Amino acid sequence: MSRDHQAIGAFLDAQAAEAGAARNTLLAYGRDLRDLSDWLGPRGLTLATLTREQVEDYLAHCDAQGLSRATRARRLSAIRQFTRFALEEGWREDDPAIRIAGPGRSQRIPRTLTQDQIQALLDAAPGIGRTPADRSRNLCLIEMLYATGMRVSELVSLPVSGCRGDPAVLVIRGKGGKDRMVPLGQAARAALRDWLAVRDAAPHGSAMARLLAGKGARWLFPAPGAAGHLPRQSFSRLLGQMAIAAGIDPAQVTPHVIRHAFATHLLEGGADLRSIQMLLGHADLGSTEIYTHVLNHRMRDLVLNHHPLARPVAVDDHPLDPNRTPWTT
Repeated sequence: MSRDHQAIGAFLDAQAAEAGAARNTLLAYGRDLRDLSDWLGPRGLTLATLTREQVEDYLAHCDAQGLSRATRARRLSAIRQFTRFALEEGWREDDPAIRIAGPGRSQRIPRTLTQDQIQALLDAAPGIGRTPADRSRNLCLIEMLYATGMRVSELVSLPVSGCRGDPAVLVIRGKGGKDRMVPLGQAARAALRDWLAVRDAAPHGSAMARLLAGKGARWLFPAPGAAGHLPRQSFSRLLGQMAIAAGIDPAQVTPHVIRHAFATHLLEGGADLRSIQMLLGHADLGSTEIYTHVLNHRMRDLVLNHHPLARPVAVDDHPLDPNRTPWTT
């Protein structure tokens, strides 16, 4: 193993142990840093001697390869994390990446669904499934997803122990093993109660009873397979069926779109970004700022509907300036 790869391994170990980085984050860091190391090697360069100019040359190489701005920004972020770690560990005397301006990310407005579309999905859900048990589970899945804004991986891996007792608040284990609390609305609580009653009453010898006798006993949504719970892909397929039944293009409906709808509809109802950040489990507010288009629209409506000059004004209201043109919407 090269010294570069040893250094990358030590960095990843530290990120896992000290920063609690999620597995997917560690995999991305590893891929990006190994790509940089592979680019440096044929040029007789190493991570230990990396300079600012070399980092900039590497980013230019990534651009020439046609990589997106988001990918290049992610790679620079990995390099910054690594060079800062190397400085703190005493491997280097400087941080060559600290002042490099990144390519930035394109500000994309997240895809979402209207409240009417979400209601259509909820109305369609009880009809999806071969058996009453399947239909009860499917309704519980989408009710809880929309009620909490969970990531699909968080939803399908919910432990049943945390869902008993008709909880008003759900504890969700998110990225990096961090827990957060999210309130559970009445509709989701009712769907959860119904599903738990069906789950617990599984007849002896039934497929559900066999699942509960094995790995599935731990999970709210047990299923065959190594994990013991419903796979993300299976739930995505269920959403597609619900979308078709609701008269919505299934390509528009994914678990992440439901998560965006949760955040967007809360903001439309008056919630603030800080609250949305906590509910979604975002590590920093910057991740939540993709929803600022909702706030901008709301502020525009606030001004146009509530500002004293945002209504037709009679000439008599301005006796000192009878020729004044009123500001109207």
